[in-house]
Amino acid sequence: MNKPLGVLVGIVVIAGVLNTAGAWYTGTKIEGELKTSIEEANKEMAAQLAGSATHGSIELVSIETHLYSSTAHYRLTLQDDAEGSDPQPVELLFVDHIEHGPLPWSRIKTFKWAPVMAVSNYALEKTPFTEKWFAATKDQAPLIGQVTLGYGRSVDGQLELLPFDLTLDDKTRISFSGLNLSAQTDEGAQHLKAKGYMDYLKLLAAPADTAPVSIELSGLTLASDLNKSTYGFYLGQNVLELSEAQLTSGAAQSVLKVKNFEYTGSASAKDRLMSGRLTYSLGDVTFNDKPVGSAEMVMSASNLDIPAMQSLLQIYQNKFQPQADGTLPKVQLTPAEDTQVQADVSTLLAAKPNLALEKLNIKTTNGESQLSISSSLAQPASFELPPLDVVKQMLTSLDAKLQLSKPMIADLASVQAQLAGQTDPKQIAQVANMTSELAGVMAVQTGLANVEGSNILASLNYAAGVVNFNGEKMSLEDFVTLMGTRFGGVAPQ
Repeated sequence: MNKPLGVLVGIVVIAGVLNTAGAWYTGTKIEGELKTSIEEANKEMAAQLAGSATHGSIELVSIETHLYSSTAHYRLTLQDDAEGSDPQPVELLFVDHIEHGPLPWSRIKTFKWAPVMAVSNYALEKTPFTEKWFAATKDQAPLIGQVTLGYGRSVDGQLELLPFDLTLDDKTRISFSGLNLSAQTDEGAQHLKAKGYMDYLKLLAAPADTAPVSIELSGLTLASDLNKSTYGFYLGQNVLELSEAQLTSGAAQSVLKVKNFEYTGSASAKDRLMSGRLTYSLGDVTFNDKPVGSAEMVMSASNLDIPAMQSLLQIYQNKFQPQADGTLPKVQLTPAEDTQVQADVSTLLAAKPNLALEKLNIKTTNGESQLSISSSLAQPASFELPPLDVVKQMLTSLDAKLQLSKPMIADLASVQAQLAGQTDPKQIAQVANMTSELAGVMAVQTGLANVEGSNILASLNYAAGVVNFNGEKMSLEDFVTLMGTRFGGVAPQ
């Protein structure tokens, strides 16, 4: 044997010995690592589902450990306690084939030679509950995934939902392209990055007593880049993009189509104060292939006291969960809870939060409307003061502007008439013009706005106890009296 070949063989032998030793060591730790991961997952699930009627848990049913691999079985249980829901919990079973590190074969053959603790290859198992799903994917596991666990407890995971065509009954059909998700976290999941993509989802329902309804979603992209805050929840950016959504409904099978929907949410914190911003946009809306318009909305908030918000949210979750019909239960706060709410509200206001609807733009073929509202709040000296005095101290500023386009109102009224079943072009145009003109007349008659050309205009500014309403200045008391007079209310005390 020549020397280079001997060195190479030696390296291979040594690597094999080290890998065997590493695999044995990993095998002795796998069960403990799994239990720790499941405990963390259950805590995170409980936090995410807090305040809802749904709760769930993951449990390790069994594990068989060998030198180079282990096989584990898990049970995911989901229960909905909402009134009127099915009392039987949903159970999903998973099998997990775990390759021990430091050099699992699945990584070696893809030239990923950095040592890792383990590679998990999991899949949904067939049960009576999931057998239809398996049938739709030709008896392949419809949900599969892989998770690589690093020695520093970093995680790199991929999840795949397989495509299928499923006929639930003679009236309902689902067609799904499949979905791919990937996520990476560092030790302790302090930093989380995730992305996902779905090509399409189509749902067709044909109830016996109504016209068929179909929904089609195309080109769904998800992305997140988050960091865990010191308060236990994630801050950062989330993005959702949808290339196209289509709804077909009604006796005439009218088609409402939305293109280029985008949602962006971002949040950050400095010390105990949080700021956030939400953006929604619709790039193009059509009805029966005729253009309707586009829209954009931007909302923001800053100086939000995190501990106070968490405390208020906890009380809300414990006391005011919506019932099955959507209404809030009639509950009474305990004296301690009432005191806590008042303290939390005071703390929130002491941080001087700012809330804003920065932009609401709706643009149609013939017009464009805009609305913006911004406000700043502060803590009043006492909530026992007369209501108007509390408002004066609590609302430090308010600025609102509205530009409402009459042609835009006519465009939307025309679409509404068609959705209601109108087909006569002359009648649709008449309804649209009447609606837009009526909006202008009502705005002027109520004194809430002015009409300039084709626009309905309104503005409201408040600061230091003075209100500027559509260019007319007055005290807050006079403004409240004016509104009460116009809408049949009661003058302030």
